[in-house]
Amino acid sequence: MKINKLLILTVVLQVTLFAQQQEIPSLNAFRKDDNSKYTSVGNLGITITNFGTYGHGFALWPQQPSCEYPKGSGIEHVFDGGLYIGGFISNDSLGSGKTGPFVTTAAVDASSVSARGGGFEFTNDRNARVVERSSLLTSKNYQPSAISHQDFVMDFTDTNLVWENGEPIQEHSPLGVGVHLETYAWNFPFADFFVIFNYTIKNVTNKYLDSIYVGLWTDAVVRNTKITSPGGTAFFNKGGNGYMDSIHVAYEFDAAGDLGFTDSYIGVQFLGADVPYDSVNYVTWQFRNTSDPLFFAPQTDHERYTKMLGFFGGNARYKYGINPATLKTATNRSFLLSVGSLGKLAPGDSMNVVFAIVAAKKYGDDPAPLDLDEQRKNLVANADWAMRAYSGEDKNRNGQLDPGEDLDGDGKITRYILPAPPVSPKVVAVPQSNKVTLYWDKSAEESIDPISGEKDFEGYRIYRSNAGFDFQNNQSDLEALIKMAEFDSTNALFFNTGFRHIKLPEAKKFEGDPTEYWYKFEVDNLLNGWQYLFNVTAFDKGDPANRIESLESSYLYNVKRVIPGTLPTSKEDVEVGVYPNPYYGSAYWDGSFERLRKIYFYNLPANAEIVIYTLAGDVIKRLEHNGNSNGSDLRWFENYSPGANQQMSGGEHAWDLISDGDQAIASGLYFFSVKDLDTGTIKKGKFLVIK
Repeated sequence: MKINKLLILTVVLQVTLFAQQQEIPSLNAFRKDDNSKYTSVGNLGITITNFGTYGHGFALWPQQPSCEYPKGSGIEHVFDGGLYIGGFISNDSLGSGKTGPFVTTAAVDASSVSARGGGFEFTNDRNARVVERSSLLTSKNYQPSAISHQDFVMDFTDTNLVWENGEPIQEHSPLGVGVHLETYAWNFPFADFFVIFNYTIKNVTNKYLDSIYVGLWTDAVVRNTKITSPGGTAFFNKGGNGYMDSIHVAYEFDAAGDLGFTDSYIGVQFLGADVPYDSVNYVTWQFRNTSDPLFFAPQTDHERYTKMLGFFGGNARYKYGINPATLKTATNRSFLLSVGSLGKLAPGDSMNVVFAIVAAKKYGDDPAPLDLDEQRKNLVANADWAMRAYSGEDKNRNGQLDPGEDLDGDGKITRYILPAPPVSPKVVAVPQSNKVTLYWDKSAEESIDPISGEKDFEGYRIYRSNAGFDFQNNQSDLEALIKMAEFDSTNALFFNTGFRHIKLPEAKKFEGDPTEYWYKFEVDNLLNGWQYLFNVTAFDKGDPANRIESLESSYLYNVKRVIPGTLPTSKEDVEVGVYPNPYYGSAYWDGSFERLRKIYFYNLPANAEIVIYTLAGDVIKRLEHNGNSNGSDLRWFENYSPGANQQMSGGEHAWDLISDGDQAIASGLYFFSVKDLDTGTIKKGKFLVIK
């Protein structure tokens, strides 16, 4: 983008004067934007940035989720969204010299978030680095101060008047706030469908902020990107909306898009604040509509502030001037959930406001385009778990500690406490030919429940997927997992199987890993070259005294994505080969596009060079095979094995039938050679391609 330097200088001089009048801190205190962080421990993957937004406008799709639920499903729920803070500026607590309203917005209606324009008004603070923490002892980001299994911690501000590239932020009048954001995500099966956004908002000026409103604006879009790729008006205009005012949840669903493949809700929920407030408000508007008297997209701070007060336009409010049924029709809307007035904020003071983004599958078998009370049962239940996490020790949610609620004895409400299943076992999967062997440790057996304070481990469950789950029926990882075995303690609970069939006589160790693995389970009769999911969970006895049923550790946290195949071999009497051979262009395990095809070379040495050539002897492809290169960077794996975390056996190499000249090879007979780079031995073979 070409930048008019004279315009920048003029704008910067003007806004610097404004900032000096408000005694706003340095205008150039920001650091580089970071949109690379997304939640990954649970079943909801949402991008969270250090400039106040969530989602990425599909600028990073499909490598990174914008707001995907369930994990691996391809169902996205958010284009982008972000924090809104509105209010007035006054000289003192009495309101003298009052100006405004001013509204700082993290994001507004935009066809692209990759080239931000006016309305993207938060920038990085001095300490802009996004810090990741985890309460999981096995995580590389473990910190005792962590709240959840995956915390993101960051700071940003509305006091800068230019972005990091020097370009002015258009029409931005800062309130003068600094924001500290912490987000929390868990891997528990009963809590892996929400992410909590904990905002601490500080007045960093010498003025008072008055009549403050805080909200989250969301441009939601519920579509299955495995069915319909993002792009074009028709992708975005299929959403229906609603609001459950009793639990403060605004939501969207797919009303006319990928029906049957998008059976989910995305909700934004207000959880609470540490200062009194008057009301929680919901409004929605049409994308870039400036003429509709009720659903117009606000263009000025005054219009945005009016929306934050809960007005659609004029005096029309949800349920009173707006018929909720109108919102269920398919169109391209965004919505704002706000809370206020939160009163005044003196110079240097802070307030805390907390929201959650909650996802849920539709309940029941009613037609997909509908939005019935019955269909929202899962959304209501999931939102209740988010509120339960926020409430923490305040079990009855009355805002005060009652007798028996102060679990840690510190005299104040400790939030973000959930009942906990045993920790997830540490799992190793070893792929072999037609077989996978699972090993896991016994760390779960030492788990102490935070509510009861007791060790309550009971047993293990083993899960796997079937071959071909990854591209059949658009299944998510969670939907693909099927329980195949269960083992529990002999204590008159559950099946009393004991662990004698899986426990090793002595611990097994793997090179470079100090963990002791005490359990082993073998899965036979698998298909080489097909992808499988495996996981081992731990479950507890339950806690009848606190009315908590048996809880199970995450189905997804330790999931292993494994492709069985032959082990590496340098034996001279073992032939190298290719499968499937012959290869047919419509092979069942391939995708629908040319670059989603693949074949496997097998019985390879650990370090080898594979050369493919035609009948005429022309070399069309050279492949390097070793521990770091096995073909898992192909487009097939990018589409069907996200995260590049799949395990292969070491003796096989995948190829997408694309030449070194970046051309798909034609039907015909091909030859190949495999050179063992450790011994110099060369083996040869051939395969047939039929398209």
